[in-house]
Amino acid sequence: MAEANTTQASTSEFESYRQAPGEDYMSPEQEAHFREILLSWKQSLMEEVDRTVHHMQDEATNFPDPNDRATQESEFSLELRTRDRERKLIKKIDEALGRIDDHDYGYCEACGVEIGIRRLEARPTATLCIDCKTLDEIRERQRG
Repeated sequence: MAEANTTQASTSEFESYRQAPGEDYMSPEQEAHFREILLSWKQSLMEEVDRTVHHMQDEATNFPDPNDRATQESEFSLELRTRDRERKLIKKIDEALGRIDDHDYGYCEACGVEIGIRRLEARPTATLCIDCKTLDEIRERQRG
């Protein structure tokens, strides 16, 4: 859930890409568009990690009351779980940037078709087209 919110925040700063008539899919301009989105998103996440570290250092207090200590530990635990999700997201962003460098970005890892510009703007780290992602989710529910 947090990832979806972070994704939405990252892409809302950018205008949707307007494909020129006859422009090839994942042209250099499109790759540059997505590189900018991914780098901006990564920068935002890195700044949030820094804020969390400083917050935890500033707020770390040895409360004499066990309830206060427990509350603080619970808050820190939640923040650390959030940062862990963001760390994993940064790894996905780096992988997506690598795919741009290799000119593989925007193509489904399962079937090879174009993922689509609008889907990538909604989820810039997507590696599956909507059909393969839907099948993947159905399989996951059946295992689950």
